[in-house]
Amino acid sequence: MEDHMQAAEGPPDNISELLARLDRMSAAMPKRLRQCAEYLRANINLVAVTTVADMSSAAGVAPSAFMRFCQALGFSGYSEMQALFRSEYALSRPDYAERLSHLRARGGNGSARLLADFVEAGHKSLVSLLNMTDTEVLAQVVDRLAQARTVHLVGMRRAYAVVSYMGYMLQKMDIPCVVHSGAAGIEFTASMQPGDLVFAVTFAPFAQETRGIAEAAHRAGVPLLLLTDSADCPLGKIAEAQLITREVDVGAFRVPTASMTLVTTIAIALGGARGDAG
Repeated sequence: MEDHMQAAEGPPDNISELLARLDRMSAAMPKRLRQCAEYLRANINLVAVTTVADMSSAAGVAPSAFMRFCQALGFSGYSEMQALFRSEYALSRPDYAERLSHLRARGGNGSARLLADFVEAGHKSLVSLLNMTDTEVLAQVVDRLAQARTVHLVGMRRAYAVVSYMGYMLQKMDIPCVVHSGAAGIEFTASMQPGDLVFAVTFAPFAQETRGIAEAAHRAGVPLLLLTDSADCPLGKIAEAQLITREVDVGAFRVPTASMTLVTTIAIALGGARGDAG
C-alpha cells in the first residue's frame, strides 16, 4: 500500500537521533508519511502533550497513517514515540514536574490535587497555543482590528469571560469597543455601523446567541473575525479570519487559559498598532 515502508531498526534513543533519522528517510517516504514528517518538524514541542488523533488531524492524515509513520521511524506506535518526547521534556523542566508531583502527593484527591491538575492542563494548553497558532493569521487579525471604527466583541457562556476581559483591556487603552451580552434575547446589532468589525469567540457546541449576532452582522456587511476551538465551527464559513485555541480539560472542566492568553496578546498588539498609527 501507498503508506507502507520498511521500519527503521529499533527506536531512536533521543529526539536528536529521531530528527537525524527523519533527514535520511523523508525523501523516500510515501506522501502521507511525508505530511506527518513535515508536521512533526514544524510542531516538535507538541508531541509530548498531544494525542495521536489531534496530531494526525492537524497533519491532514488518518490516525492510522500517523501510526505507520511512527512505526517507520522504529517505534512500536505513537505512545512509544510520545514517551521519548515526554522524557526529554521532563528532563528540561525538572522543577515544574517535581512541583506538580509534590502538590499531588500532598493533596491526594482534594483541592491541592485539583490545583496541580489544572496547572498542568493550563501549561499543556499554552504549549499547544504556541505551537499551533498561525502567526500570519494572528497578524492579520490585529491589522483588521486596528482598522475598525468600533470593535464589537461577541461571546456567550464560557466565551463571555474571554470577550469581557478583552473588552476591559481595550477600554483601558481607549480603543472603542462594545461587549455584546445577548441579554434578554436582544442582539443590539443596530449599534454596528459601516467601518465596524465583529470579533466573535465561540466554543463547541457553539452558542446560538453568538451565531445569531455574528450572522446578523455579516448580513449587514460588518466583517467577522473568529476565535474558536474547532475548525468545524459554523461561523468559519463567513469569517474573514479564524484563530483556534484548544483547552486541555480536567475531567469535564476547562479553564480558558489559552484563549485568555491569545486575546490578551491581540489586545496589547492592537493597542500598539493604534498608537503607531496615531
